Amino acid sequence: MSEVDINESPYAASPVVPELLDESYRFNFRCHKDIDCFNACCKNIDITLTPYDIIRLKQRLGLQSHEFLREYTVPFEFEKDGMAGVKFKPVDGGTACRFMTEEGCSVYEDRPTSCRYYPVGLVALRKQDEYTDTRSFALVKEPHCHGHFEDNEMSIAEYREDQGVEEFDQAARGWHQLILKKKSSGPAIGKLSLRSRQLFFMANYDMDRFREFVRSEGFRTSFILDEEEYNTLLEDDYALMQFGFRFLRQVLFGEVSIDTTEAAKAAHSEKANAEYEALKAERDVKTYDPASEPIDIA
Repeated sequence: MSEVDINESPYAASPVVPELLDESYRFNFRCHKDIDCFNACCKNIDITLTPYDIIRLKQRLGLQSHEFLREYTVPFEFEKDGMAGVKFKPVDGGTACRFMTEEGCSVYEDRPTSCRYYPVGLVALRKQDEYTDTRSFALVKEPHCHGHFEDNEMSIAEYREDQGVEEFDQAARGWHQLILKKKSSGPAIGKLSLRSRQLFFMANYDMDRFREFVRSEGFRTSFILDEEEYNTLLEDDYALMQFGFRFLRQVLFGEVSIDTTEAAKAAHSEKANAEYEALKAERDVKTYDPASEPIDIA
């Protein structure tokens, strides 16, 4: 039996299960500077950022990923001691978006996925205890938003195309799959170690630090990459992000798509029991540099 878990959707707008819609559903909506509620939705934000959102924004602002994360975001957990998400940090002492101006969004061309979707919500659909990648939609109608009264009818598909959502959805699909896979797997995967949680955060959100990790001796002595692909990862944030999704599927879920060295395989076989005990001990360690040693390839 299918179940709707809207809390598993990074773009979900409500903890209550809404009416599910497909892309053919038609609705009226338009947002513009002359509408009386202009900027109202930006004055009380709860915006989850995808890895691609972070890449677009940190590049626009000319920041390293760790600088952007420190200045503009706050972390949260999708579940206790589980995978981490990142949300926009509002203005100091308030709830408004820091990029809101009287003229509108100051980073509009690179605005996050959830901003592009509004007032449409992307809802995650999954079968209980199984991983699927099915999407549906919901329409969000909040009292402050008068855009629904505008004479501008369109389908959800047309609205998504107009807002450039498909590019953002495709870019973040691997991230969304990781979150759903972990939640759907439940006890089969078990509680993630501190190290695994740190790897998940780094490979998804702290792209510049992940690049340094890929440069590290520990990575190079564990994984085999074509030289052309490897050089691309050192230069291209988007390629590195997509590689990070593969890397995490392999490290966290054993879905092998990256060749490993014989030395790494042997080291893992010989040290499996010792590393298991070490991982348990790491739960109490507050700082850890994953680039300092080879990766557990199991």
